[in-house]
Amino acid sequence: MRFFVVRKSFLIVIALCILTGFGGWFIVNKGVIPTIGKPPAEEKQVFNMITSEFKTKLDDGTEIEAYRFDPGTITVPRGKEITLSIFGVNGSEHPYSIEGTDVTGIIKKGEETLIDVQFDKAGVYKLICSTHSSHDGHHSPPMVAYIYVY
Repeated sequence: MRFFVVRKSFLIVIALCILTGFGGWFIVNKGVIPTIGKPPAEEKQVFNMITSEFKTKLDDGTEIEAYRFDPGTITVPRGKEITLSIFGVNGSEHPYSIEGTDVTGIIKKGEETLIDVQFDKAGVYKLICSTHSSHDGHHSPPMVAYIYVY
C-alpha cells in the first residue's frame, strides 16, 4: 500500500489557482451569471423636477416674483420613453406644454404630475408654463425648462 503525502503549501497553491480561475471568469464575463428565462425589462428613466417660486422687493417697494422649473435643464436620450416626474411646490397650478410635441397638462400644488414622453429627434425642447410664459408688467421672467435630447 502506498501513501501520498500532500503538503499544506501544495493545497494552498491549488486553492489559489482555483480562485484565480473563477476570478478571471468573473472579470471576463463582467459579473454576468447565466439564467434561464427572459432578461429583465429595461427600466424607464425617470427625471424628477419641481416647481419653485422666488419673491423679492425692489428698492421702490415693488414686489416681483419668478416661477421656475428645477432643474431648469435636463438631458434625455433620443428614442427612449422617459417619465418626467414634476412635483408642484409653489403656485396653485401650472398649465404646461412641451414645445414641438402635443404634450400638455396641468401641474398642481402638492401633487406629482407624471409625463410619459419619447423624443424621436435630437434637439432642445421647451417645457413651458402658460401662466408664466412671458415677461409681464411685474418683471417676471417666463417659466421655462429646457429638455436637451441627444
